[in-house]
Amino acid sequence: MGAVLDRFRLDGKSALVTGAGTGIGRALAEALASAGASVVLCARRAAPLSEARAAIEAGGGHAACVQGDVGKRESLAALAQAAAGPFGSIDIVVHAAGLNHRQHADDITDAAWDEQIEVMLSAPFFLSRHLVPGMRAKRWGRILNIASLQSYRAFPGGTAYGSAKGGIVQLTRHMAETWSRDGINCNAIAPGFFRTPLTSAIYADAARIEFLRQQTAIGRNGEVEDLQGAAVFLCSPASDYVTGQTLAVDGGFTAK
Repeated sequence: MGAVLDRFRLDGKSALVTGAGTGIGRALAEALASAGASVVLCARRAAPLSEARAAIEAGGGHAACVQGDVGKRESLAALAQAAAGPFGSIDIVVHAAGLNHRQHADDITDAAWDEQIEVMLSAPFFLSRHLVPGMRAKRWGRILNIASLQSYRAFPGGTAYGSAKGGIVQLTRHMAETWSRDGINCNAIAPGFFRTPLTSAIYADAARIEFLRQQTAIGRNGEVEDLQGAAVFLCSPASDYVTGQTLAVDGGFTAK
């Protein structure tokens, strides 16, 4: 039994988590650290990064901060290089950075469209490509993307966001097809509705949140801790034969 549980451990692995200052990114960074990984936290703002690092270290984990904006493609090579500094070559990357402008399709600006596609679809590919050589050299790596209910369903104001998240499911398949034979497994998690800074506007509408709760099979909306087990599984040796998949962690929302 112990040998099975050992396969979920990440001791000796280094992980990069984008969007790690708050919300889902921070929760997944804490999960990987609790499983033994040394985690490099990346986000645009310094203060949330410092808070996340302090929380991980207070729990006995190892973390470092790299401030950066994954929406700037020209900076990704330098970001990947900086991420390898604290704990060595990156073994695991979690692409959790995200944003949602919630504009009606008639009103989406060019800049808002480009930013959402760049952060949530382009960055996971181009940043991963900078990290793949180090993973390939070890014959082991994990890429974890963050999909969404909007990968499969259309919601009001979600044209750009949903397009990015729909694309990430197919990108995950292509990453798996391209790199899995090098020992680099690529998967995604598709969260349901979770209380995070990104969903604060939705959670301000009690009637809408109650409606969404009723759409789940479990009967409640998600808490970020609900995502942690899935992330550890998909980033650990326990998922050695799992690649190209998107796992819905949505309380059964898409099952109904």
